[in-house]
Amino acid sequence: MDLAIEKFGKVDAIFNNAGIMPQSNLANGDRDVWKQTFDINVFGVLNGISAVLPIFHKQGHGHILVTDSMAGHQVYPGLSVYSGTKYALQAIVQGLRLEEARNNIRTSIISPGAVRTELFRSVGDDDSAEKLKKSWEGENSALRSEDVAEAVVYALDNPQRVNVSEIIVQPLYGDLRPDAF
Repeated sequence: MDLAIEKFGKVDAIFNNAGIMPQSNLANGDRDVWKQTFDINVFGVLNGISAVLPIFHKQGHGHILVTDSMAGHQVYPGLSVYSGTKYALQAIVQGLRLEEARNNIRTSIISPGAVRTELFRSVGDDDSAEKLKKSWEGENSALRSEDVAEAVVYALDNPQRVNVSEIIVQPLYGDLRPDAF
């Protein structure tokens, strides 16, 4: 935030877009993985919010965007903890919107379905990672990063009086591929 203020004199928006997606059934008891998932997916967002809110309060406006996931709307086998982090983001950002609307701070959640990214590397085992990558085969089976970026631009490119609370972006075959998990 300091670098942005130094270089541009203000911060218009922050896009909290980082996460991991380890796959494991709860019965495996992977407590260290659970903690790491919450540390990155939830506390990473909270740290970003904490860093930017004082700046936005001083400026009198700002926009906080958070990458959620379709897993924040629907739980998949082996992704209970990941989905829990994404459901948590829904509650956090909704609360933030209610708390900060009077301060002219907008909030948006971007909830993509499958996106061709490096996220598969955080799955935890090679077989599951390969299965996930294979599910992305085909032109309409997974989004590209630029598809998500366009949703972010849409949320940002509205007048200050408009808050785009949430955008769900899915590949054309988005909910037709339960075999991805």
